[in-house]
Amino acid sequence: MWFKHLQLYRLLDEHDWSLDQLTQALDPWRFTPVTETQARRVGWAAPAGRHGDQLVHEVQGHRLMTLLRQERLLPSAVVKETLEERVEALTAQQGYPPGRRDKLALKERIVEELLPRAFTRTSRTDLWWDTKRRLIGINASSAKRAEEILDVLRESLGSLKVIPLAPQTPAGRTMTTWLTDPTTRPEGMVLGDQIELRAKGDDGILRARSIDPDGEEVRMSLDVGRQASKLALNIEEQMTLVLQEDMSIKSIRFADAVLKEIDDTDSDDNPVLQMETEFALMAHVLGDTAERLMQWLGGEATPAPAAP
Repeated sequence: MWFKHLQLYRLLDEHDWSLDQLTQALDPWRFTPVTETQARRVGWAAPAGRHGDQLVHEVQGHRLMTLLRQERLLPSAVVKETLEERVEALTAQQGYPPGRRDKLALKERIVEELLPRAFTRTSRTDLWWDTKRRLIGINASSAKRAEEILDVLRESLGSLKVIPLAPQTPAGRTMTTWLTDPTTRPEGMVLGDQIELRAKGDDGILRARSIDPDGEEVRMSLDVGRQASKLALNIEEQMTLVLQEDMSIKSIRFADAVLKEIDDTDSDDNPVLQMETEFALMAHVLGDTAERLMQWLGGEATPAPAAP
């Protein structure tokens, strides 16, 4: 349940959804498995899995929701090979090759035939909704996957006004400053050993792990004009993460001090309570981290009106 990645959004909606209203809005969009003729389905599922059917868990103003995405795995190579065989047989039968429109219709029939025999793959994406900070965070490594869950939430609620969380000063510029001038680094944060530096245009990229951020190689890359696009950060007693220039947060690892708080709780015999306890602690740390990052990056950009 612990988030590994984070895409952050500022909620601009003026409507405050109560827990009951939110649950009722999601229920018609509850997940059901794909049928034999369907290639893909998405829907809301219980975050507790087989231990409960509650679609939204709320703890101390933090809400946890889960979207399931199920798709049938039908390799394009299989479809292509079958199509070639059918086209060859049809050409031999009628004496001339089928036209483009006939090939497309033939391909559609092949997909319909093969889908019921295809394996299915189900993936889970968790969403954290901080009602007090008016933040939404999604455990997704890409903005594209995060936008998918936001689209489903938007459909479920009728409208949803959100924008990506962004600082006034571009994150890449501030990270570059941290690397160039150690005196600018915020208290409570230590630079990690994973770095990506990009040059303008096609002049090269430096990607490195287990590297000294204050070492000669990094300094030389900065001297020739490369800018930080990814940078590992260690936020003391909270977590380590990799911050990207688009404000995506990757490779989250919570600090031992945080995980120890879970070990000290007595909820192992109640899976739902255990999940809610972990979620409450994680959400508190994520919310605090988001606030600190915005402060360190020079403050949040003024939100512009978002389309519903």
